[in-house]
Amino acid sequence: MLFRQKVAIFEAGSNMGKRSSSASKDWAQIYAVYGVDQWQTLLFLLSHAFLFSLLSLLFLLYFDPVCGYLEAFLSSPGGARYAAGFAGAVTAISAVCLFFAAANFLYSALPLHQEMAQRMVNAVSDWSAVRNALDLGCGRGLLLNAVATQLKKTGSSGRVVGLAPGKGTTLSTLRTAKMEGVHEYVTCREGDVRSLPFPDNYFDVVTSAVFVHKVGKEHGHRTVEAAAERMRVVGELVRVLKPGGVGVVWDLLHVPEYVRKLQELKVEDVRVSERVTAFMVGSHVVSFRKPSQHVAGPGEVRLDWRC
Repeated sequence: MLFRQKVAIFEAGSNMGKRSSSASKDWAQIYAVYGVDQWQTLLFLLSHAFLFSLLSLLFLLYFDPVCGYLEAFLSSPGGARYAAGFAGAVTAISAVCLFFAAANFLYSALPLHQEMAQRMVNAVSDWSAVRNALDLGCGRGLLLNAVATQLKKTGSSGRVVGLAPGKGTTLSTLRTAKMEGVHEYVTCREGDVRSLPFPDNYFDVVTSAVFVHKVGKEHGHRTVEAAAERMRVVGELVRVLKPGGVGVVWDLLHVPEYVRKLQELKVEDVRVSERVTAFMVGSHVVSFRKPSQHVAGPGEVRLDWRC
């Protein structure tokens, strides 16, 4: 019901048709520039996949000795063979699932991220008028550089600021911008995403890709405290947008919360994309436009974007 109330849906075909040549890079080209964030997760999945593959192979090669060993604990040979076969099947299925999860993680982190970044860029109709853009949680800069590339293509004199919540990431982000040939359009800085270090009504465009759901994770993703932290970030995104500015957010799991918050803040033209599976869960792109500023009439209360 939430997505049917005053929420328009992206046309997937039109967005996909607008892809630029940058979205056609293969895995190796993207990896050469950006590497993989959270590589520990990928290493964990692959190592356990190989471990379970080895176990299933051992069950297959030494099936009879395993059955003989299990007969010492089970009353019948048939039960021992069933237990050994069941254990071998479980390890084989687990290996397949882990390999699939690793492949999906790698695909989501590289080609899909590149594709979604281009779709997010296409959600903004006129980049030539953009002077200041913000990419929240810029990571290694894949979306950041897609925005910078669009500014460069349109001949804009604008710049995009990448905000990193952690320390020590800005240099690697600037390095990828230089490799993409857009470093003159990119600035990076560190800051608290819950209280953005920018004045009100500053940016023409604000973007964020698979980041907001991480905010407040120290409280647990499904806790009230974590949800409140995420809503603070959404409020900050709206606060720093200029009147008439456009926000585009791609994220996992909590998109209905963002839509509800945006509706509470009375933003306009809220659009939600179709579901896209990323990192083994559902994701959506949400775009919106901040209302043009107006003079408050008698008794009218101005919205506080920080709420």
